[in-house]
Amino acid sequence: MPRPTTKTELIIAGNKQFKKMWDIIDSIDEEKQLAQFSFEDRDKNIRDVLIHLYEWHKLLLSWINENRDGNKKDFLPEPYNWKTYPDMNIGFWKKHQKTTHSDAKKILQETHEKVIDIIESFSDEELFTKKYFSWTGTTSLGSYCVSATSSHYNWAIKKIKKHIKSINK
Repeated sequence: MPRPTTKTELIIAGNKQFKKMWDIIDSIDEEKQLAQFSFEDRDKNIRDVLIHLYEWHKLLLSWINENRDGNKKDFLPEPYNWKTYPDMNIGFWKKHQKTTHSDAKKILQETHEKVIDIIESFSDEELFTKKYFSWTGTTSLGSYCVSATSSHYNWAIKKIKKHIKSINK
């Protein structure tokens, strides 16, 4: 699937990959959905993958909303930067060890809808013109949105498929 370059393509790609991910998850029984991954990884189960997506949705939504309201905010929260964000991801993992698989599914569904809604509120020009907003730096808002939706869902799909393959050996 080519990288989206319009709002319509971005929304279609995000929804398509989101649905594909859920279809894969729903194709396995509950016991296997809850099973621990048999391979070494930061994420130990499907819940952890879903929580990772959820937390990145929250980053995107907060960043957009704060900057739209005139409050200068970086995408990554202090003290993280693009070199140290793996530590932030570990923090997300730790934060949600008591979150249930069911709750992870629910909150991810909610944030996906919020992300799609916020994308809808921008024009193609606002989404895909580099440096349109000062707070997006040298890239476009759409690039961040692609990363937090279809590209991130592709990452999750690969991880979940790897899990399925390992439990079906």
